[in-house]
Amino acid sequence: MEYLTLKAESQAVFREKMSRFIAFAIPVADADEARARIAAIANEYHDARHVCWAYQCGPAGEVWQLNDNGEPSGTAGRPILGQIRSAGITNVAIAVVRYFGGIKLGTPGLIAAYREAARMAIEAGDIVTACVMQPVSFTFPYVAMNDVQRILKSSDATVTERIFDNTCSMTVSIRADQAEALAARLAGVDGVTLH
Repeated sequence: MEYLTLKAESQAVFREKMSRFIAFAIPVADADEARARIAAIANEYHDARHVCWAYQCGPAGEVWQLNDNGEPSGTAGRPILGQIRSAGITNVAIAVVRYFGGIKLGTPGLIAAYREAARMAIEAGDIVTACVMQPVSFTFPYVAMNDVQRILKSSDATVTERIFDNTCSMTVSIRADQAEALAARLAGVDGVTLH
């Protein structure tokens, strides 16, 4: 399954009536990483009035959360999440740091400012197509090494872990829609045990 996400972290600065909004758009693997990256930004910009955020994860965007961080309810997190969804991206966290400039923006002004800061951060990045990956773990005797390597070379799998000994073990990462076929080919090699 394919989905759109950001290639790398991007940022943008939006100013409105003396307030400064610094937006960070960050590609993340999952909700845990999203929360950790947002916490790191909040820690770095601890002197800011607000650090509002939203994230969306999963190939269909099924995992999401937002936070207004002290701004009036619905004026920050929701517009940020709205921009993530408008861009059609997932596995992304956006944090917007606000330095208050002394002039109140009101509810419509806050919504517009957070929406624009998030949009600008997304626009500053590169949107790329990514695939849902799945790990395949297996063990095999050392004598089967050539057969295993031949199968892996003819696939799009990436080795993420390997231990070579009398009994070897490997974990590879491959597109989820190709994992079953790879596992079947590996299972056809004498001595390979899938985990």
